[in-house]
Amino acid sequence: MDASFRYRISALTAILGLAPLILAGCTREPPQALGTLEWDRITVPAPALEKITAIEVREGQQVRAGDVLLRLESAATQSQVDAAVAQQRRSDAELAELKAGPRQEEITRARAALAATQAQAADARAQFNRVQKLGAQKLIPQSDVDRARAAADNADAQVRSARAALLELQRGTRTEEIAQGRAAVQAAQAQSTSQRVLLGKLTLTAPRDGVVDNLPYRLGDQAPLGAPLVIMLVGEAPYARIYVPEALRAQVKVGSQARVHVEGATQIWQGTVRMIRSDPTFTPYYALAGQDVSRLSYLAEIQLGEEASALPAGLPVSAEFGP
Repeated sequence: MDASFRYRISALTAILGLAPLILAGCTREPPQALGTLEWDRITVPAPALEKITAIEVREGQQVRAGDVLLRLESAATQSQVDAAVAQQRRSDAELAELKAGPRQEEITRARAALAATQAQAADARAQFNRVQKLGAQKLIPQSDVDRARAAADNADAQVRSARAALLELQRGTRTEEIAQGRAAVQAAQAQSTSQRVLLGKLTLTAPRDGVVDNLPYRLGDQAPLGAPLVIMLVGEAPYARIYVPEALRAQVKVGSQARVHVEGATQIWQGTVRMIRSDPTFTPYYALAGQDVSRLSYLAEIQLGEEASALPAGLPVSAEFGP
């Protein structure tokens, strides 16, 4: 075997040995979706425009549902509760008075008033009869007769008024008045309950088990109504918030399985797509990869299992789909 033949054999062997490497270099990696690791977030808003008087937790602290987080100043709300309770007692008393109806003493007094007006009316009528006879004889001016007639008519009107007042007391309270009294009591009770609920909300508690992620305000601050006083991370495990490229959109749907790589960890996490948007958006800068720069992407969320519960939020992730 001459030297040139041996050289050709060696060259061919070298090329064949490099072939797998060349093919491996030409093989494209499976398409990936990039994003970040997130936890579900909930906020505890300010229920009233009051100062923070106590902060019972710190950022990063694990809390259970019902644990006290913050306390707000309650003096003003407590006074409103007291006023509402007093109004409720007054409405209750007024309704009880309406149901009980008039007292017997009031009826007796009304009878006496009617008797007095009847006596006055009889005297005024008798006086008018005497004056009328004198007027007919031209012994007194006509004006005196007219005055006596007016006095008699006025006395008769007072009798009718006193009789109606007595009848009103005897018939008792009208059903419409009792209905109005009941409505006033219900309104007072609702106002009292509302103020008590607001007073209870001034002690802010954790709505769910979770971790205190952020306390935007400090002791003594007076946050606007509805402003987030506590931001919590909740849930059994985090999820990957990713941007699915157009090339992958057709094979990704709710329920699809995915393999999630978390930067800084060697383990591959298994997850399930729990949401994917139907409207595309431009790929954010941190998810740009090669030709994806000019493409649209679809926001999706991949729920991880409880084995990923120790992972913190904010880590970069990449996801792969398919077998």
